[in-house]
Amino acid sequence: MKKKILIADDHEVVRLGTEIWLNRNFKDYVIDFAINYDEAKEKLTKDQFDLLLLDIDMPGSIFRGMIRELKTIQEDLLIIIFSNYKEEVAMQYITEGADGFLNKLSEESTFVNAIKSVFENGYYYSQKIVKQMISDPFENDPRHLLSKREFEIFELLAKGNGNIEISNILNIEQATVGTYKRRIYEKLRIDNIIELSRMYNNLH
Repeated sequence: MKKKILIADDHEVVRLGTEIWLNRNFKDYVIDFAINYDEAKEKLTKDQFDLLLLDIDMPGSIFRGMIRELKTIQEDLLIIIFSNYKEEVAMQYITEGADGFLNKLSEESTFVNAIKSVFENGYYYSQKIVKQMISDPFENDPRHLLSKREFEIFELLAKGNGNIEISNILNIEQATVGTYKRRIYEKLRIDNIIELSRMYNNLH
């Protein structure tokens, strides 16, 4: 099945340039555009997309809660923040649930790696962002590192639920649970359920 990508950016040169990179490096992607935040929400409401490349500074954008609002429309939507801002601002959006952060000045090879990573692993974090996670004062507190949905799944995993049980409880696909689980392990820098359970117990 062809993957559908929505490019939400108010600058035509960015939209067209991004489309060129996608078409040059990937096959069978269906690409659509939104020129402001309201149009992005409207298109997400009317059609199903696999990935949103989101400019956080386009008309109608809101500073906080934007990622949560978009994930409410399509919970399984992958979102990469595609911005002129430096990576220092990435943690806010990753905590809200963004699946990656990419500067618009990135090389084409970096862009391609980000798209591949988010589809294969469910996330894309540059080395700089990973270092931010490690040095963050709340690095050991899942309540600060995880999005609302990620923390919900974190708790269910810690209480002994498997992917099938979580899928039934939250009414989401098992593959989606697996994606969240990988992302949780990456953010918390853990390798197994024992470490996850220990981290959960430390919160109580």
